[in-house]
Amino acid sequence: MALEVETKVKQDYAQELKAKVKAHAAVVAVVGIGYVGLPLAVEKAKVGFPVIGFDRNEERVAMVNRGENYIRDVKDEELRKVVLDGKLRTSTDFSELGNADVVIICVPTPLTVHREPDLQYIENVTGEIAKHLHPGQLISLESTTYPGTTEEVILPKLAATGLEVGKDFFLVHSPERVDPGNKRYTTQNTNKLVGGVTQACTDVAAAFYGETIMKVIECSSPAVAEMAKVFENTYRAVNIALVNEMALLCDRMGISVWEMLDAAFTKPFGIQPFYPGPGVGGHCIPVDPFYLAWKAREYDFSTRFIELAGEINLSMPYFVVQKAERILGLQGKSLRGSKVLVLGVTYKEDLPDMRESPALKVIQLLMKEGCEVEYYDPYVPSMEVQLQSQGTYEGRQSARLDSVYNLSAEKVGGADLVVVLTGHSSVDYGSVVQSASAVLDTRNVTTEADDTIGNVWMM
Repeated sequence: MALEVETKVKQDYAQELKAKVKAHAAVVAVVGIGYVGLPLAVEKAKVGFPVIGFDRNEERVAMVNRGENYIRDVKDEELRKVVLDGKLRTSTDFSELGNADVVIICVPTPLTVHREPDLQYIENVTGEIAKHLHPGQLISLESTTYPGTTEEVILPKLAATGLEVGKDFFLVHSPERVDPGNKRYTTQNTNKLVGGVTQACTDVAAAFYGETIMKVIECSSPAVAEMAKVFENTYRAVNIALVNEMALLCDRMGISVWEMLDAAFTKPFGIQPFYPGPGVGGHCIPVDPFYLAWKAREYDFSTRFIELAGEINLSMPYFVVQKAERILGLQGKSLRGSKVLVLGVTYKEDLPDMRESPALKVIQLLMKEGCEVEYYDPYVPSMEVQLQSQGTYEGRQSARLDSVYNLSAEKVGGADLVVVLTGHSSVDYGSVVQSASAVLDTRNVTTEADDTIGNVWMM
């Protein structure tokens, strides 16, 4: 009889958790309260779930507990309300994971210096979860990673506790689809993929996410969900590489790549707009294709098309510097000793996000060539630039740069070359063009400026 009761309880864990989720009584732990984790935590807290955010960053934790916002996609008043209502708090004490019914992993998945997957954050968090895993918990990995991570990296550590997946605990991959700064698509109205290790895992996770997300789409396995997310970003990386290569060819042929693209995109079918730039940035596009290429080698498969796209995108900062050198040469100047003013250093316009920004590489290359570099970015008051990965450059391995305080006509006119790397909407590009000696525009933001002087070069 005792064995029958124990078996019945095990079989009921899924239903018990679903009931808690339906009543919004399930305690939700969000590990990693950055661009993905904090918006998710706020969405869950807004509908009444008790949420605990976990992070190693003590400053972030303290800010959230004070109701102070640092993520642009989160509304200040919504964060303050859920904190004041006691629905959201944050902690650095991972032993509190034992109090959670649902644990969502939103930690970074960067690349190593050799462009291979760096899963240290996922592995460390999984170790902490395993210490406090208890029957009835749902574990969801939202971090973007290569297909197989959930079942090959996370599952063995959790299964080693003696609990059985699909009966005692539930494990899924449900990839984040955050687009920072997107005002149309948010956490709530972006379709949510869920792939569980078992069908029971998928069912529990779909019930949980369905409480706050408009449409949940079930996948047959974690690997399908993982591959879908990597493909989404690889699709963008490949198409960006295509237009970047077209920019290189158009530059060689003396054709405006921007005019050509505008013409091509008038076709109402069979084509989707992508635009060139000084490289690719953000938390996904520069990283995810390399995750997929790395995993493919395990299957004796070479993702030649994807790796070629990565090479093209990685080459763009070098092209920007080469073009800067040509523009300066037309003025009888060289890179060494020239004053270059960079406009915009974040990876995306109107966002304070520096992750994988190609501007860092462009500035690094300019400084290595001996340029005197200054920058203006209203979202980045200061930054550190690595000058060389090994050894030193003129006695320094890195340099701290502070943003120009005021983008005055004197400051712009004092530069030998102004390089636009991020097209922030707050900048008056018409005034920049009128004051500058020469402008290299990599973002097509000066097209409406009155270029009567002929001092603007497009990428």
